[in-house]
Amino acid sequence: MRLGLAGTGRIGARHAEILHRIGEVDSLVLADADAARARDLAAGLGAEFAADLDDLFGSGIDGLVVAAATDAHPKLILRAVAAGIPVFCEKPVAGDVAGTLEVLDRIRDTGVQVQIGFQRRFDAGYTAAREAVRAGSLGRVHTLRATTLDPAPPPAEYIPRSGGLFRDCGVHDYDIIRWVTGREIVEVYALGTNRGAEFFAAAGDVDTGAAVLTLDDDTLALTSAGRYNGAGYDVRLEVLGSRGSLAAGLDERLPVRSAEPGVCWPPGPAHPGFLQRFHAAYVRELEVFVDVVAGRAASPCTVSDALEACYVAEACELSRHRRRPVRLAEVR
Repeated sequence: MRLGLAGTGRIGARHAEILHRIGEVDSLVLADADAARARDLAAGLGAEFAADLDDLFGSGIDGLVVAAATDAHPKLILRAVAAGIPVFCEKPVAGDVAGTLEVLDRIRDTGVQVQIGFQRRFDAGYTAAREAVRAGSLGRVHTLRATTLDPAPPPAEYIPRSGGLFRDCGVHDYDIIRWVTGREIVEVYALGTNRGAEFFAAAGDVDTGAAVLTLDDDTLALTSAGRYNGAGYDVRLEVLGSRGSLAAGLDERLPVRSAEPGVCWPPGPAHPGFLQRFHAAYVRELEVFVDVVAGRAASPCTVSDALEACYVAEACELSRHRRRPVRLAEVR
């Protein structure tokens, strides 16, 4: 199997390393707007280098992995689909709902598989939580609590093009809540604050946010996102039911310490970031993409799935600005 990869920055380089170790991938072709970066990574991996997108698409690839900047996602997805090439694309599909809808409309009847990179769907803990909910072992699920807390902010120049905290960070929680519960989110009430660097407010963003989500069966989900969790990278999902409770991310590297005397758990150290926390999930989702390219599987996370999470993020942003609950019907 011959795969192409567009975008060799932080996440793209990690994807390239993973793909290079998947036995079924015979050759890997790398491209980037920064051609020198792609050339250096290709040389280090023994992969091939494409000078530009025309070279990449003309190199006979069977599938494409997109890890480029967000504004390049739609055109790369559409170009690959037009050529009949299955695509794996990091979230988001596009920078906004309108762009996502356009991509969905243009690929809808092509039959070409597109997989969007919500890697938590491939994490062992989140998968176990989904299985427990589907099996009914927790009883009636009444509450979910989800966190996405970064240990430190990204660079200032990233924030204006990130889409904001709810679209950039919270969207992972919205997707996984839908995936674990099998329910739809119908209403949100979101708040955000800025007590950190001034560049968040200057970009119209917030560095800390929270939202209450109401699901279509009246289950409540509480989500929290932040850029200043100095204890470490903290990403969890707690699922609370009438007969039992379960948590993903509650392990020995949890960046929370007990205030109770004599309690020494967890021993740590905390995960420093998302690449370390979700390494196994990134490996698994790319292994599944290889199955998709080979025709052995359908996309496990479609553009339609990404659109639903995008709608929730848009509703949260609207709620934050208007300081009121927002029904999802308002942003559809």
